[in-house]
Amino acid sequence: MSVCGEAVGAGSLPSELVVHIFSFLAAPDRLRASAACSHWRECLFYPALWPRLRLSLRVSPAERPRLEFLMRKCGWFVRELRVQFAADNYPTGGGGAAAGEGAAVAGDGEAPPPLSPRWLDLLRTYLELVLCVLSSVRNNRNLQKLSLFGDISILQQHGTISNTYLGKVDPDGKKIKQIQQLFEEILGNSRQLKWLSCGLMLQIVTPTSLSSLSNPIANTMEHLSLLDNHIPGNTSLITAVELERFVNLRSLALDFCDFTAEMARVLADSNHVPLHRLSLLVHSVSIMHKSLDNMPKDENWQALTRNSTNLRVYIMAFDVKSDDMLRILKPSIPLERIHFDSYVTYVSGAVVDLISRQYDKFLTHFILMNDVIDMSAFPDLSDNRNEDPLVLLAWRCTRLSLLAVHGYTVWAHNLIAIARLRGSDLKVLEVTEESIEFDQGELADQDVDPVHNFIEQVSLGLGRPWHAVMDIELLSVFTEPTRHFYREMQSFSEGI
Repeated sequence: MSVCGEAVGAGSLPSELVVHIFSFLAAPDRLRASAACSHWRECLFYPALWPRLRLSLRVSPAERPRLEFLMRKCGWFVRELRVQFAADNYPTGGGGAAAGEGAAVAGDGEAPPPLSPRWLDLLRTYLELVLCVLSSVRNNRNLQKLSLFGDISILQQHGTISNTYLGKVDPDGKKIKQIQQLFEEILGNSRQLKWLSCGLMLQIVTPTSLSSLSNPIANTMEHLSLLDNHIPGNTSLITAVELERFVNLRSLALDFCDFTAEMARVLADSNHVPLHRLSLLVHSVSIMHKSLDNMPKDENWQALTRNSTNLRVYIMAFDVKSDDMLRILKPSIPLERIHFDSYVTYVSGAVVDLISRQYDKFLTHFILMNDVIDMSAFPDLSDNRNEDPLVLLAWRCTRLSLLAVHGYTVWAHNLIAIARLRGSDLKVLEVTEESIEFDQGELADQDVDPVHNFIEQVSLGLGRPWHAVMDIELLSVFTEPTRHFYREMQSFSEGI
């Protein structure tokens, strides 16, 4: 802008006025406007303009300069910081690595397979980026919300990243220890923290981390999410005794095996404000190393819902056996959302039927994902049943607004029935094309195109145009289940 060089023009505007103008612009427009002149660049990082900073970072050395610049400018004053370490370039697949690159997991008693140089580079870069973020906010006493999410530790069907691999990029665990110490410093220095969320980060939270929070901060914390348990054995990141300090907690997200009957009793105590949101991650690996014996019984859920009448629960289950799910799904859970994702096992019709009968007054979201390799052998929930469990779910659960299915056989006539039962109240109906099957009677009718007729009938039932999902890669709910869960958990908790 040439006016910046004139005696009277944009360059001579008072800083307060420039900052006020910037406050009306979106972040990208604000950055472009700051290129007008040096005076405007100086106004760009005025603290009032950056109360929140949300970053999605590729784990790449190329991200380091941009991250360092932003954190140096904003890290000391930002009030809300959300960082997502994106998995776009991770060599992951159904078993934890792309073909030929070596999986990052190993079963019990198995030696971990070797990691490719690319995996080791990603781990090394990931640790450096986390250090950059945490070191920049360690002394920020204005921080009110801190949210960290890392796909680097995507839960796989056999386990998580081994310490053997970490030892190759972090000898003696020096960087991991530094990361843990920085995290504890941030908690210890905080004076206004209300929201703390760590999801699938790599060994950032330890069983002693929360002890760094002062009692006044713990007493005023409103949201706590600790989905980072990579600790072997029965050790949890938070105990029921520790939870007693969080008397104003309105939203909580934990590994299901960490949410014990004693925790439910603590939250049901009248000293605690009513809990509104509870998100639980159930994983076969966690169940393998821990136990379901300490989970809340039905009477514990009843006591909790008496104190928290508006409580709603969100469950995501990874590769959990149907027998375990039948144990987990107690009748008194006010289950609003459930998301199944699997590579090895699959959900039985009995589980779907139980959900439709027990949670008909609460359930709004139901996602059924089976990432099988053999597309010719999708499980059929309606096999040997008079009624399809998904149709019964749509019939019984009158608040159902989202239904997504992939990797399970869904018969065309049943999908039409679901659309007619829920109508326009079913805001989202996503079924992958390869999951839909037609019976022989429909295919034998030569007078009408069965696919065209099917799409037309579903569209009429929903009261809007509808098509099956043609490309699964376009849907994060199917291809990025952990990121989808974490993002939905955040909005679920903020929607109190």
